Amino acid sequence: METREQFEQIMAECRTLFAKKLHDYGAAWRIMRPASVTDQIYIKANRIRSIETKGVALVNEGIRPEFVAIVNYAIIGLIQLELGPAEVADGMTNEEALAAYDRHAQASLELMLRKNHDYDEAWRGMRVSSYTDLILMKIFRTKQIESLNGDTLVSEGVDANYMDMMNYAVFGLIKLTFGEG
Repeated sequence: METREQFEQIMAECRTLFAKKLHDYGAAWRIMRPASVTDQIYIKANRIRSIETKGVALVNEGIRPEFVAIVNYAIIGLIQLELGPAEVADGMTNEEALAAYDRHAQASLELMLRKNHDYDEAWRGMRVSSYTDLILMKIFRTKQIESLNGDTLVSEGVDANYMDMMNYAVFGLIKLTFGEG
């Protein structure tokens, strides 16, 4: 199976969970400021690293659901950057949320394909634990950019970091799903 097909299959799984949570909770996440989304991603990535380091999880969930959560929170972060956080439940419909999800997922797929071409699928030779570390590094970069209120000199913005975090999480899920590492 080609990288694009694997990526799309993983994203479909992540979207399905996102849609189910929309059904249950609506778009309650709309009140989250981007920094809070970054912290949610940090919690998920830190748990993955903890499980990888300790070799055991006491909560009966492995690292796979955490990578799915990183994908979905990264897209939530991109939506929040685009729209700004709502002060109260803003009435975003499930259909509007899914349309925004699809738009950002497509943009991330296109970015991954461009980078994958240039890097010649180097990610396939990496360990899943390296994706965890790269996600954590991107989180710390994002927190620094957020503390600078986006006023960077040469760095990409928060949106690019969210897209990279999402793509690293997808790579981890591809490896975990298709047994490539």
